[in-house]
Amino acid sequence: MNESQLEYAGFWVRVAATLIDSLLIVIVTFPLLVSIYGWKYFESEKLLAGPADFLISWVLPAVAVVWFWTQRQATPGKAAFSLRVVDASTGKALSIGQGIKRYLGYIVSSIPLGLGIFWVGFDRKKQGWHDKLANTVVVRAKYRGPEAVSFPDA
Repeated sequence: MNESQLEYAGFWVRVAATLIDSLLIVIVTFPLLVSIYGWKYFESEKLLAGPADFLISWVLPAVAVVWFWTQRQATPGKAAFSLRVVDASTGKALSIGQGIKRYLGYIVSSIPLGLGIFWVGFDRKKQGWHDKLANTVVVRAKYRGPEAVSFPDA
């Protein structure tokens, strides 16, 4: 698909994609955490319950998200809306380094009251701070509707 057939994906569709991804992460991590730590895990005031908690809650999601970005150009949530995360200069798949920068960039984007994430709604290329840090953009097909009606014999 060439550039003229693409548009930058806006704020709300990206929010919807993130909600799907967050739900999927909970569906995977919740049973694992309960099976290891039991229901008391949710009563604990500790930041981390142990090494398995760190791996399941922090490392596994980070590795999965970076893998999806670099190998599929989209997490499942983004794929559900036909969004792709690509290099802002070339339109090609992200490098692993870009994926890691983008993932860590979410922390930077979130710290000042989520301003770096809300920035997507105001930026002309719809880039959040995490996108700017990693030189990425989120795109989708400009013409997503069904094929136009045509009657060959009319």
